[in-house]
Amino acid sequence: MTLTASPTIPAWPDLGPVPATGLSARVAERLFRSAVARRRVTVRLHHPDGTVERLGLGGPAIIVQRPAELFARIGRDKLIGFGEAYLTGAWTEDGVPGDGVLGDFLTVLAADLTDLVPRPLQRLRSVVSPRLPRSHRGTRENTRANVAHHYDLSNDLFGAFLDPTLSYSSALFADPAAADAEDLAAAQHRKIDRLLDRAGVGEGTRLLEIGTGWGELAIRAAERGATVHTITLSVEQQQLARERIAAAGYADRVRVELCDYRALLEEPEGSYDAVVSVEMIEAVGHEFWPAYVRTLEHVLAPGGTVALQAITLPHERMLATRSTHTFITKYVFPGGALPSVRAIDEVARRHTRLRIEDDLAFGRHYAATLRLWDQAFTTARDRVLGLGFDPTFLRMWHFYLEYCRAGFASGYIDVHQLSLTRESR
Repeated sequence: MTLTASPTIPAWPDLGPVPATGLSARVAERLFRSAVARRRVTVRLHHPDGTVERLGLGGPAIIVQRPAELFARIGRDKLIGFGEAYLTGAWTEDGVPGDGVLGDFLTVLAADLTDLVPRPLQRLRSVVSPRLPRSHRGTRENTRANVAHHYDLSNDLFGAFLDPTLSYSSALFADPAAADAEDLAAAQHRKIDRLLDRAGVGEGTRLLEIGTGWGELAIRAAERGATVHTITLSVEQQQLARERIAAAGYADRVRVELCDYRALLEEPEGSYDAVVSVEMIEAVGHEFWPAYVRTLEHVLAPGGTVALQAITLPHERMLATRSTHTFITKYVFPGGALPSVRAIDEVARRHTRLRIEDDLAFGRHYAATLRLWDQAFTTARDRVLGLGFDPTFLRMWHFYLEYCRAGFASGYIDVHQLSLTRESR
């Protein structure tokens, strides 16, 4: 089995020069100082005259080497600018990548994220927050490019930090607090097996998987005797998933197809006994959630079950942020939008007869998963550079992993396994 690198390595055309300082930078500095002064973090500001100013109540520490740049970027681009200032080295953690300091610092902020900006100013969110570009909308014309931006970077890149199952979603540990790298593969199988159990996948099951990944779930389902149709929009993933499925001896049971989920509406109704989709709904975009759930119902046979794994936001946060352009949508997942469990339920009720019958929340497990991924990624630094990725990419990917870990560790975001069945008339 060979992992192959892709030439689709990003440059940094949008990581522009330092904005001019002005009123927005001064406002950003005041808000930043106020936010960190009341929290258990440490911020060391290194001023041009050589003096070092200490902010915060003590705790995970960052070093701001170029305060003017940090505040100018925040003033112009808000949280995107905060992340971009990390990419340029204007600030960094007081430690080494992989030791968890960055994620721990961000966790403290994420725990109070809704209160970092004074509430009167929060009313201006819709005016000052950047909007998701129209080119990121989850249309058929855009979705292939959105997927390729992330998943077609390089199979070698993902192989550098994922466990041997190449599972790129939250694991389910016996004990997330004590989890280490040796536990990861078994925890990924525990996650997959629970989904397959909830969907009732066994001998003779006709299974549809929306979002192939690198094929591990399809392999586990085929081992149970299922016949699997799995779809993806990633050329790189399709190639390697086919190789891995063939190597496991299940090429006759699993079909891996490049296919948009909406094309499944052209298949006969009730074609599958079970449908499973792991952390794919986040890429759909909120305006297309109705099309997604209608597709699920269309392909599901009578008596069948849909099992989803989804990263979620609390409902009110989802409503407030669903159209906002963020660091993650700009640099990592174009077009991404996190649903809430309530939104999934409401959309399903409004457009289908699917109803949620089982719900497992396990955000702490995702925090542990991301911690292990970041440790593996930083250990593989030289390997990643050897693939042609540059040091800015290394900082971006490390920031992305730790930024997400902070979201789960603080409870700002969560991950759920949901089972849905069709309500009788």
